[in-house]
Amino acid sequence: MRCFFIAGLCLLLMSSSLWADGPADNNPEAVRRLPKLGIEVPADKRAELEAGLSKLAAAIAELTKKQDAKTASLLPDVQIFHKAVQDALKYQEFHDVKELDEAVRQLTLGQERAEQLLRGEAPWTAQTGLVVRGYVSKIDGSVQPYGMVVPETYTHQTPVGYRCDVWLHGRGETMTELNFIKDRLRNPGTFTPPRTLVVHPYGRWNNAFKFAGETDVFEALASAQQRYAIDEDRIAIRGFSMGGAGVWHLAVHYPDRWFAANPGAGFSETPEFLRVFQQEDLSGKPWWERKLWLLYDATETPANLINVPTIAYSGELDSQKQAADIMAEALKKGNIALTHIIGPETKHTYHPDAKLEVERRLAALAKDGRRRNGLDVSFFCHTLRYNRCGCVTIDELYEHFQGGVGECAFISLDRLGDDTLLVHSAFVTAFTLQIDPQAVALRPSRQTPDSIRIKIGGPTTAARSRNEFLLPVNTDHSLTASFHLVGNDWQLGKRPAEGLRKKHGLQGPIDDAFMDSFLMVKPTSKAAHEVVEKWTNSECERAIEHWRRHFRGVPRVKTDTEITEDDIRQHNLVLWGDPHSNAVLAKIADKLPIQWGKDQISAATHGDFAANAHAVIAIYPNPLNPEKYVVLNSGFTFRDYAHLNNARQVPMLPDWAVVDLRTPPGNVWPGKIVAADFFDEQWQLKAKKSTTE
Repeated sequence: MRCFFIAGLCLLLMSSSLWADGPADNNPEAVRRLPKLGIEVPADKRAELEAGLSKLAAAIAELTKKQDAKTASLLPDVQIFHKAVQDALKYQEFHDVKELDEAVRQLTLGQERAEQLLRGEAPWTAQTGLVVRGYVSKIDGSVQPYGMVVPETYTHQTPVGYRCDVWLHGRGETMTELNFIKDRLRNPGTFTPPRTLVVHPYGRWNNAFKFAGETDVFEALASAQQRYAIDEDRIAIRGFSMGGAGVWHLAVHYPDRWFAANPGAGFSETPEFLRVFQQEDLSGKPWWERKLWLLYDATETPANLINVPTIAYSGELDSQKQAADIMAEALKKGNIALTHIIGPETKHTYHPDAKLEVERRLAALAKDGRRRNGLDVSFFCHTLRYNRCGCVTIDELYEHFQGGVGECAFISLDRLGDDTLLVHSAFVTAFTLQIDPQAVALRPSRQTPDSIRIKIGGPTTAARSRNEFLLPVNTDHSLTASFHLVGNDWQLGKRPAEGLRKKHGLQGPIDDAFMDSFLMVKPTSKAAHEVVEKWTNSECERAIEHWRRHFRGVPRVKTDTEITEDDIRQHNLVLWGDPHSNAVLAKIADKLPIQWGKDQISAATHGDFAANAHAVIAIYPNPLNPEKYVVLNSGFTFRDYAHLNNARQVPMLPDWAVVDLRTPPGNVWPGKIVAADFFDEQWQLKAKKSTTE
C-alpha cells in the first residue's frame, strides 16, 4: 500500500514520489529496493556531518559515564539525533539535498540537549507544543524516536491524568528517522484535541504497525506514560492511511486498551485488499500463508469491536474506503453496525466537516473513558499472541489458526442474576478470570457477595460441557480463578505442568520471536555440507541487513562460542547453520521435533529429506530455557516483494519449514519450500495433511 501521512504542514511527505499500486508492483522478479538509496553526499557536507557526529558521540559517551538514574532515563532523548543522522549518512538514506541541512539542525539540537543534561538540566521535559523523545527498545537495544504534542495547558503538577491519543502515521517510503523527527518537530498532526497529549510512534518505519512496529507502539506509549500524566482509562488509538490499517489491527486485537478507536482509510485485511486495490492474483498461495492471514486480518475477529467504541472514517472517493466497507460487512454478520463517517466527494484525506464530527464523538467518549474490567466481555481470537480482553484471558487453545466458519476461538462472560456468571467458550481449553472489586459487586445494592457461582457452558472442542463452581470472593473483594478442560469437563485451577504447551508469547509462528528481545547466533564451525553453509551464511547476512533497513535497528549478534547463560536467559536465540556448524544448535538438536543429521532431515510423516540439499527453518521453545524461543535459520519471514505493499507484510512461514536449496532464494521465498506446518499445541509435529487447504 502506498499510503502517506496527510497533514497541511507535512511538505516533505506530501511532495514524496507516489508509486502507483496495481499490476506494476505485482511482479516478484522485478522488485524495487526499499528504502531506495539516496543521494551522494558532497565531501564538504559529509565532513561537516562527521564532525558533528563525533562531537555528539563524545558528549553521549560522557553522559553514559554518569551513574544517576535521571541521566540514564533521558539519554535516549539525545541519542535519537545521533542515530538519525548517522544512519542516514552511513546507509545512504539522504533522499534530498535539503535533508543535509536538516541533519545539521538535528545534530545541533542533540548537542544542545547533551550539554544541558551534562549540567543536570533537561528543559525539553517540561516543554509544551511539539517535542521529540526517545526510548531504548527491548527488541534489539536500538534507540527509537517518538513525537509528542503537549498542550499549552499541561504542567507536570497537574493533579489528574490527561487524555492521550496515540496517532499512527501513514506510509512514507523516505520516512527515515531523520525525516520522522523533522516532521514531529514541525507538524502537530491531523488532530490536536484540547487538553490531550498526542503520542506519535515511529513504528519502525513502514510495516503498518505490525511485528516490531506493534511493539514500538506500546513501548513508545509506555515511555510517554512514564514521563507524562496520562489517564490510563482515556487513551485512544487513531490513525490514517497506513496508520488506519494499524488502528484496525490494534483495535480488534487489544480492544481493552483503548477508550475509543478511530481508523481512517488504510486496509483491514490482506486477501480482499490485494485483490481489489492491488489487482493481485492470490490463487497460488500455499495453505499455510492463507492461515497466517488470520494473524492480522481484522475481518476475522470483527466482533471484538463490541469491547471498544469505534468510529471509522473514509473519503467518499477514496479507494481505501474498502477497509471500512469490508469491516462493515463483516460486522453485519454479527448484527453489529459500524459507525462510519464519510467525507463527501473526498479522496485520500480528511474532509473538514468530517474532522469536526469525529472530534465531537471522540470527545464525548473520552468523558466516560474505557470500560475497565467489566463483566460484559465477548472476545474472539485465532492465536494466543492476542488472548486477552478485560477480565478474561485465554490461556490455551484447542488449535491455533484453525480458520473456517465457526472455528475461531471464542469466550464470553455474562451475568445471571445477582451472584452468578455464565461463561461461554468455543475451542478454548483453558482460561483465567481476574475480576476487580467494582465488577464483583453484582447486586443492585452494590454490596459485595461472599461467593460467586461460575457456570461454564457452550460448545467445547468436540462436545457440550456444563460445569458449575462456587468460588469465594477474595478479601480485597476481587475474584481470580483459572479453569482448564479435561475431556469434556472443566477443572478449577491451572493445568498441571506436563511438558511443553503453547502459551501467550510462546505460540509461534517464526515471526513472533522478533517482537521481543532476540540475539543472532553465528556458527564458528563448518556445516556438514557446503551448500548448507553458503545458504545459512547468506541468509544470516540478509536477515541482519533487512532488519536494519525495514525495522530500523542493528540486531545483537554473537558467535556460538560467545553465548552465555545470561544470553540464554534474556533473549530469543536465532541460530544460524546446522548441528555441525553451530555449537548451540548441536546442544539442543536431539531435543527438537525435527531431526537434522549429517545425511538426512527427518520430519516424521512429512518425510525425509537429503541433508546435502535441504535446510531447516523453525521456531521452538529453547530447550535450554523454555521461556524463550530458539529460531533456526530465519529472520522475519516476509521478503522484498512484501515491502511494496503493507497488506502483503504478513508471516510467510508457520512454525517450521524444510527448504530445498537447489532453488535459490528470491524475493518471496528463501528457496523452495518442500514441507511446512504449525506444531501442535504441545509443540510436536502434526500428522501430514492428506490434501492442501
